[in-house]
Amino acid sequence: MAASTADCKAGKPLLRLLALHGYWQNERLFWERTGSLRKNLKNRAELVMFSAPLLIPEPGDLNTFFSIGVNANEGGEDPRAWWFSDPKQSSFNAMDETTTCAGLEESLQAVTKAFSELGPFNGILGFSQGAALVAMICALKQRGDPRFQFDFAILVAGFKSRATEHAEFYQQPITVPSLHVYGDTDRVIPGEMSQELASYFVNPVLLTHTGGHYIPVCAAQKKVYFPFLDSFRK
Repeated sequence: MAASTADCKAGKPLLRLLALHGYWQNERLFWERTGSLRKNLKNRAELVMFSAPLLIPEPGDLNTFFSIGVNANEGGEDPRAWWFSDPKQSSFNAMDETTTCAGLEESLQAVTKAFSELGPFNGILGFSQGAALVAMICALKQRGDPRFQFDFAILVAGFKSRATEHAEFYQQPITVPSLHVYGDTDRVIPGEMSQELASYFVNPVLLTHTGGHYIPVCAAQKKVYFPFLDSFRK
């Protein structure tokens, strides 16, 4: 799914952003959830989305939906994940401190395919678990991984993975230009976790809002989004 690639009124081409959805979402749901963002960025950027490769089995306990910030009515329609912190249950929790995960390499291969078939991209945007994956991709880019060619990253409600086997992604400062967005009242991914992730980036741009677990698009946020994006438009 992508917006029009027509040039904006200023005569500069639109930026193309690969967009990675959150846990329990998919391409369609994330497209719907980002309607306001896409509308406000229509003269600056387009979002290109695809679903994560890992299918989540439906839980029997509806409390699971609420604990990850998902409406139970949305839960049964092709829920997806980028990796599982609990491979036995095929589930994920950002708070899990674990030595064993599953699915990350499969997701990195899926993102690689997206870059190859849907790219090129100027930037990469991620929400929640998708933002955590974006940080890992930035770390791989930092090492010179040729699969991921982009100029900047936007991480909304991101966090550092607590999995021991993911520690390698946080070994050195990440110089990829980055914008980190998080909510003061986010009960799914507390702001402190997003701040921790931002600390691994060099000169990160931080944007806070008073809301919860979503992508904010009000006047105050646009005053940050627009200049950040415009700095990469040539």
